Amino acid sequence: MNGTTFDVLNSTLASTLRLWRGTNARPAAMRPARHLQLYEFEACPYCRLVREALTELDLDAVIYPAPHGGKRFRPKVAVMGGKQQFPFLVDPNTGRSMYESADIIDYLYESYGGRLAPMRLLRPLDVSTSILAGIPRFRAGSRARPSKTPKRPLELFSFESSPYSRRVRELLCELELPYLLRNTGKAGWRDLGPPGIRATLFPDLPVAGRTRAELLERAGKVQVPYLIDQNTGTAMFESDAIRKYLLDTYAK
Repeated sequence: MNGTTFDVLNSTLASTLRLWRGTNARPAAMRPARHLQLYEFEACPYCRLVREALTELDLDAVIYPAPHGGKRFRPKVAVMGGKQQFPFLVDPNTGRSMYESADIIDYLYESYGGRLAPMRLLRPLDVSTSILAGIPRFRAGSRARPSKTPKRPLELFSFESSPYSRRVRELLCELELPYLLRNTGKAGWRDLGPPGIRATLFPDLPVAGRTRAELLERAGKVQVPYLIDQNTGTAMFESDAIRKYLLDTYAK
């Protein structure tokens, strides 16, 4: 078993331990005019809960990675909110900013979801399984490494539970590269499973979902992760290729 296969299996185990939350998308009742801003780091179990909600509400957000040892965005959060605690949400549409994952999730559902947030009675289970899901990843996406700063944020089509997308998000986090997270959650049960299986079982299935339809138009197929870097004019699928590109282009 090579390193990539082992890493993908670990990432799949992480999603399984979290019961594959952050897979399906049911669109929010109202879409924010300006992108939400989320300061977080990939390995944080509380940040994971917020990213799951973003996928399930079909909301995009600009991600500002703030891993341990990071110098790019951690100090900014301390200035804006008074402490280095994550996740930290900024909504330029309403002027609101807040810590605490439970409060952020409630806010997203109340402000944009048009439906009730998950019951807080389930929160202890959510937190414990989110912590458990981080164990197989060996703290990937938790510690900053030297990198060059891009002039413009990158763009990533992803959904939270995708094992392949997670590998890319972890590296983006470690390199402290800001990116627009284009949540590409599955809009129906027939969308579940790898693209090859879906194409075999449902060859005539129309693409459903706002971001999935956009990805099909832009790239010719629906598959994640898909990275767009307007700084270099690069666009690509495949987590291994994307990780190599990020290291070659931005790592010091």
